[in-house]
Amino acid sequence: MAERLGCDVLLDEGERDMPTALLLENIDPVAVELLSSAGFEVESVHGALDEDDLTAALDGVDLLGIRSKTQVTADVLARRPGLAAVGAFCIGTNQIDLAAAAGAGVAVFNAPYSNTRSVVELAIAEIISLARRLIDRDRALHAGVWDKSATGSHEIRGRTLGIVGYGNIGSQLSVLAESLGMRVLFYDLEDKLALGNAQPCGSLEELLERAETVTLHVDGRAGNAGMFGAEQFARMRRRSLFLNLSRGFVVDHEALREHVLSGHIAGAAVDVFPDEPKSQGDEFSSVLRGLPNVILTPHVGGSTQEAQYDIGRFVAGKLADFTRTGTTTLSVNLPAVALHGSSAARFALLHRNVPGVLANVDALVGEHGLNVDGQVLATRGQLGYVVTDVNAALPPALLAALRALPETVRLVEFPPRT
Repeated sequence: MAERLGCDVLLDEGERDMPTALLLENIDPVAVELLSSAGFEVESVHGALDEDDLTAALDGVDLLGIRSKTQVTADVLARRPGLAAVGAFCIGTNQIDLAAAAGAGVAVFNAPYSNTRSVVELAIAEIISLARRLIDRDRALHAGVWDKSATGSHEIRGRTLGIVGYGNIGSQLSVLAESLGMRVLFYDLEDKLALGNAQPCGSLEELLERAETVTLHVDGRAGNAGMFGAEQFARMRRRSLFLNLSRGFVVDHEALREHVLSGHIAGAAVDVFPDEPKSQGDEFSSVLRGLPNVILTPHVGGSTQEAQYDIGRFVAGKLADFTRTGTTTLSVNLPAVALHGSSAARFALLHRNVPGVLANVDALVGEHGLNVDGQVLATRGQLGYVVTDVNAALPPALLAALRALPETVRLVEFPPRT
């Protein structure tokens, strides 16, 4: 039987009254509201789950929502073939095996823009705080010590900011930093359009030698692991500042500790860590604890109420659209398809990207006495995805024939739309 998505979902694990969604890691309540309105029974869990607990929790679940802690591995996907889609309610998707998800026909969506402003504002606040040594002044005053001194305290106006990674966050930070009077340099692996008066650097080494403050805004690709260590810190200008609000595994924290204690790095702000606690209140351990003029925050760069609301609304909306119409616009692992309009019935076929599949699909539609009202096909690597509207209800024999095509990865039938 083809999988049916909508308010009367039928999946491989049997018939149920309502489709279900499981949201982990304290996702904003707006996601619960939107998915409930779309006809889903929603369970929201505060913390993350490990692999075995996640596999057990996914029994009978159609949609999964996570943030950065929960790992959706190939094994989890293989053990839960009924899962239709995963929503990453954050920017990064390296916690999900995207290739395995695509191969299983599981769509993955994320929120690439929703928390950009929140991360940028935190970076600006931390740059100012480090330059003014506010963390040390705060600690001293809480300890009862009045230290009214300008020693080591600087304006950021006129200083040079070096941004490593000039994507959505890095480029917006560039604009705000320049409006505060900073000179901006940036380095990116790809050729990027410079905004304002920002200047691109030809290498990371060039940026490190010229910038007085260095901030990392790189993605979670495997090649970035350990990219910033003792060699990079040593190349930075003496008494410069360092920030990492991107990924925990890109920085050698032992090397950062040594350079802070030696005085080569005058201050640092770190929001992400190689190993982070799974749940609220768990113990946090780091070699950076207790260092002077070092700001440590618990991965809250995008954790403002405004950002979390926007992320919840955006990703839940993408999941709802996918289940209602098969729309995969902005999916990070499937071909992007959006078919607009209305007809008697619709089906979506995810298939291996080989010649002749679309011709076979249309031939089968015609053989079963139906006419194609609308159709959109897109390919991505080894996969193709076609959404087809037809003029009458889908006969079971047609669905069986489509499923029997050797290229079929997943077939989804959508209920009639009114």
